[in-house]
Amino acid sequence: MVLPSPNLDDRRFQQLVDEAKRYVQQRTPEWTDHNVSDPGVTLIETFAHMVDQLVYRLNRVPDRNYLAFLDLLGVGLFPPAAARAEVTFWLSAEQPETVLLPAGTEVATEDTNSDDAVVFGTVTDLPLVPCELSRLVSVSAAGDQADRTNDLNAGRDVRCFQTRPAPGDVLMFGLSAAVPRCVVAIRLDSQVEGIGVDPRQPPLVWEAWNGADWTICDTYEDTTGGLNRPGDVVLLLPPTHALSVVGGARAGWLRCRVVAPIEDQPFYSESPTIRVAEASTIGGVCTVEHAETVVDATLGVSAGVPGQRFRLATVPVLVDAEPIVVQVSGEQGWQEWTVVEHFGESRPADRHVTLDPTTGEFCFPPAVRESDGTLRAYGATPPKQARLRVPRYRTGGGRAGNVSRGTISVLRSSVPYVARVENREAAGGGVDGETVDEAKVRAPHQLRVQERAVTATDYEQIARQAAPAAARVRCLPLDAEPGAARVLVVPDAVADEGDRIRFEQLIPPEGMLAAITERLDERRLLGTRILVEPPFYQGVTVVARLVAAEPDVDKTAVDALYRHLSPLRGGIAGTGWPFGLSLHFGEVFAILQRVPGVTSIEEVRLFPADPITGRRGGATDRIDLAEHALLFSFQHQVLVS
Repeated sequence: MVLPSPNLDDRRFQQLVDEAKRYVQQRTPEWTDHNVSDPGVTLIETFAHMVDQLVYRLNRVPDRNYLAFLDLLGVGLFPPAAARAEVTFWLSAEQPETVLLPAGTEVATEDTNSDDAVVFGTVTDLPLVPCELSRLVSVSAAGDQADRTNDLNAGRDVRCFQTRPAPGDVLMFGLSAAVPRCVVAIRLDSQVEGIGVDPRQPPLVWEAWNGADWTICDTYEDTTGGLNRPGDVVLLLPPTHALSVVGGARAGWLRCRVVAPIEDQPFYSESPTIRVAEASTIGGVCTVEHAETVVDATLGVSAGVPGQRFRLATVPVLVDAEPIVVQVSGEQGWQEWTVVEHFGESRPADRHVTLDPTTGEFCFPPAVRESDGTLRAYGATPPKQARLRVPRYRTGGGRAGNVSRGTISVLRSSVPYVARVENREAAGGGVDGETVDEAKVRAPHQLRVQERAVTATDYEQIARQAAPAAARVRCLPLDAEPGAARVLVVPDAVADEGDRIRFEQLIPPEGMLAAITERLDERRLLGTRILVEPPFYQGVTVVARLVAAEPDVDKTAVDALYRHLSPLRGGIAGTGWPFGLSLHFGEVFAILQRVPGVTSIEEVRLFPADPITGRRGGATDRIDLAEHALLFSFQHQVLVS
């Protein structure tokens, strides 16, 4: 248990006034007017107010000692983390020249009466490279290749695939340039429909060549209905899109590939044809972050002694991206000093510094006198009168940057030919800096772990420190493998309207998994194997029939189901559906009965579902979960009569 902090003096203002008046009665009985109008009472109240402030500051001494002890133990506050999002920049019209969006281009949410605008900046440069269609090649599943460019230029109908399409048939589009991270519109004029296919669910995949392999493209829009009618296919090309040679033609290649149909999906019985095909760049996608970049920040001038400390003017410092370095001027120019966690392994000539991200304080290596009287340097010391600077660092961050999709819509920087911006997915990863009270709670756990992962709780604690943006972490033994641990990670996500979370939001970023893996690998027991991955998500669909006397009860009931069965904020405690906890139809009854306006519940049915394929199983009264599984709400349906 935590020892309680002593209250050194618990008297308050009124108690001090009353005590002073009692002393007056004892020492000067001739003073009989003790009303607030008396000047003497006014003096008593004045001094009581001053004493009350002194008592308050006296009681803060245990807190200051506590923080001093934490500092001696090396327990510092965690800095905030910046939220990130993918933002699409749409051009006002097709441009003949490359439009460059420089790094630091600012976008923001709308500034409303209730909320201030949240500003983001692009992380890298984004060149919007113009392109046009230069080649059209069809390749059959057997490998037969035919160049259809001349037929297309002559205005003749071009069959996209074989007469009777088969999985593996390909229609390749050669672009005049490589357009990485650009949004490209393929405009098609189709004359003959591909008979047999469902236009809403065509068995087609769009891919781009990255120089070594084909990468699936994100499809923003497809109004062709599977190449069946005139329309546009809007694609986001991967950042690795590159020029290559196919059939003797060098181009930036895209392809539309026929895939095998899934269960109950109709397939082509005849190939579609196109007569007109055009391509153009209409936008691009860049990563933005809720942070501000500071360039060439001056720290000061070195005094030439060990253990110097310097602070940045703008804090806190974000350390979740590229490493920060300190540059020291010298005869050979600027020399870089690397930021390390501590000086315990630093040699006398190592150019190392430590950084407190919360306060922005850089500490240069100290010199410690050993027991034999010698002086040991734990790193190099900057020469006297050397100028110190930080060439580049980021500041800002916080949970305020976790905005929902579609809210980043304001272009704050002036960029020619850019008409609008939007984020198609919610921003995530923003975490507020740790407070002192939170550090007090964490410190005993950190001291108990001692930077070593032994128990499951140790693994979870270290994983949370490595990735503060993770919403939930759970450590379990790996099945049928003694001495192995499975660490399950659930990232934080901003829910859509009605507490709906999309499946792709629950997949942790590769950077988060890599950071946790690296931190645990340094602290695991020898011989222990660690597997860091997302949990298994068991989809569930609730179909219910209710009786209600108020309108819109069906929407309220569906929202309640999504909220309670959420892997992030569901469950009784509101901290997420527990790992491995089965779902009974009786609990669904309880959820629906709490919905305002519900008179009675006629029927409740549960269906297991695959959140990836959308397939559902048979109706059941109970959905069992493995210990490494979580529930995922998938298309609940409520009928109200």
